[in-house]
Amino acid sequence: MAFTRRQFLKSAGAGALCLTLAQFGFDAGEARAYAASLKIEGAKEVITVCPFCAVCCQVICHVKDGRLVSTEGDPDHPVNEGGLCAKGAALFSMYSGEHRLKKPLYRAPFSDRWVEKDWDWTLDQIARRVKDARDKDLIEKNGRGQTVNRLESVFSMGTSHATNEECEVIRQHMMGLGVVHIDHQARV
Repeated sequence: MAFTRRQFLKSAGAGALCLTLAQFGFDAGEARAYAASLKIEGAKEVITVCPFCAVCCQVICHVKDGRLVSTEGDPDHPVNEGGLCAKGAALFSMYSGEHRLKKPLYRAPFSDRWVEKDWDWTLDQIARRVKDARDKDLIEKNGRGQTVNRLESVFSMGTSHATNEECEVIRQHMMGLGVVHIDHQARV
């Protein structure tokens, strides 16, 4: 990239200005820290654990007037020492983002649009489809005539948003249905 004389003079002038301000003690870091503190001033600190994997990074949530206003890694926690992965760092925007889905959406087969549905309809559809798959595909006996009660057409994927106890209940439920293909997001 070729600089014109005018671009060179602008860059040199801006550099000289920055060096001069630095000599007078102007620090942009202090201004940024002050601006960030305004956002959380008067907010209650709530310590929680990031829900996205089994590492259990600690997160400081700032709540003001019943609303989440900020999240950050806890620098005093020995597991993450204030650092968060991309999912943990995006926790606040995933919670408060305008693009976050808040209601179930359904797209009918061969349709090109999504339709908003209520939770009762959605849960009924899920239960109906699991029951239909089990009724149709349950393998009661293997080739040797032994009772196996296997359902190989349904797959269960666990979530790191669930506790160990909740994951165990989900696993027991899936095994009770005969599902043999069970995995967990934190392991993948």
